Amino acid sequence: MTRSASFNRTTKETRISGTLTLEGTGQGTIKTGLGFLDHMLDLFKFHGGFDLELACQGDLWIDGHHSIEDIALALGGALNEALGDRKGVRRYATFYLPMDECLTRTSLDLSGRPFHIFRGFLTSPLVGEFPTEMTRHFFQSFASASKMTLHQEILYGENDHHRIESLFKGLARAVQEAAEVVGGGVPSSKGVL
Repeated sequence: MTRSASFNRTTKETRISGTLTLEGTGQGTIKTGLGFLDHMLDLFKFHGGFDLELACQGDLWIDGHHSIEDIALALGGALNEALGDRKGVRRYATFYLPMDECLTRTSLDLSGRPFHIFRGFLTSPLVGEFPTEMTRHFFQSFASASKMTLHQEILYGENDHHRIESLFKGLARAVQEAAEVVGGGVPSSKGVL
């Protein structure tokens, strides 16, 4: 079984297209116009074992806000579509991700009920050209569009690059685990997610 979804999102601020395949090998090309975000999404696909093609043309002459938010919405929507009715998925996952001096915890539920909790702080205004204030917003938008409950916590760390990288890698590993097909039915006493 291969679970995959193509996505296109066009607004007055961004044009985004791509394909997400859950049963992949970490392959694909990412071109967001923001080098640090390209790096984070490359890590997301590699550590999740996803194939991801993603291209974004955004109004970066203003700043990265619209591109970052819309990429998260497009990618989260693709994950939601690829999961389909979510029959047989493990559903829950928690992953601790060490990154040098940093440690984060990611817990998620592929519940169909979007919610995001973020605990932690970042101290630099930018990592590369990526505004660190958009870190939380990216994950909140992703959780909303993918219809998952997502809890993330930066337990400790000093370097903002490491903190953000740990969050992206932790999300990838948790999604990979929660999306794994381990049964045949919908993993809910309600019979639907």
